Amino acid sequence: MWTDAILREHALALCQTGTPALVVTVSDIQGSTPRNRDTRMVVSLDQVLGTIGGGHLEWQAIALVQQALREHACLSGATILPLASWTQRFALGPTLGQCCGGVVHLDFAPLTPAVLAEWPRHAPRFTLDLHGAGHVGQAIVHLLKDIDCRVRWIDQRLDDAIAPGHADLPGLPDEAALRTLPAHIRCISTDNACDEIPDAPWGSAHLVLTHRHDLDLAIVDALLRRPDVQEGAAWVGMIGSRTKRAAFEHRLRARGHAPECIDRMACPIGLPGIAGKEPSVIAVSVVAQLLALSSQT
Repeated sequence: MWTDAILREHALALCQTGTPALVVTVSDIQGSTPRNRDTRMVVSLDQVLGTIGGGHLEWQAIALVQQALREHACLSGATILPLASWTQRFALGPTLGQCCGGVVHLDFAPLTPAVLAEWPRHAPRFTLDLHGAGHVGQAIVHLLKDIDCRVRWIDQRLDDAIAPGHADLPGLPDEAALRTLPAHIRCISTDNACDEIPDAPWGSAHLVLTHRHDLDLAIVDALLRRPDVQEGAAWVGMIGSRTKRAAFEHRLRARGHAPECIDRMACPIGLPGIAGKEPSVIAVSVVAQLLALSSQT
């Protein structure tokens, strides 16, 4: 649940309410450690937002913060005293019994608007246009809620899903599910999915898994005409069997697409070697594929 954007949003809420809290940042590492530099969590007396890797390191960091907050509350009284900042070194193996064996330096700093303003904004792992809000699309979105990415979730039927009297439209997410999507997943209802394709950021990934093969074909046809797809700078994946792929290859060639461009389309989608047609299994395989692709760029 703790993407960088979501953690920032919750930290901002603590700032706005004046809740005393500290930001714990992994400022330096040596050797094998649970998380990388610049990983953050925010700790108040009754909340822990984010994670620096769990285990004894995290437990000890939380205990130190909450002890500091309790002491500050006792000392300040009627006088407002600033919370202190400090840096502490943790040897994971000898002192904490964690098998990583590395060394982690943690910065402890009061959560203030100034600290939050200096919080670096990390680029998303990937941007994705996800065409299709059926069972597989919903399973993919469920996994992407916890990943730093940017998603445009597109379906021509979503207006029906949230229209009065249609909240129980079979196979589509209900209104409550759509209203509670995190900020990095934007739901787009459209009369024509192909009209949304030019608005996708350059180099986005595109997943096509709609409820109709003719709509899949129209979307893929439009995607293969994008310059970034033709240059190999963007990835296109379509749900389906090898039989479906063969039929689509024939139809796409008839529409004038070059064989090398068609060859770049992934179909079937997902990592090879993962068998199963359940939506959740397909979703795990596809999200792993997207993460693998983003790690190569």
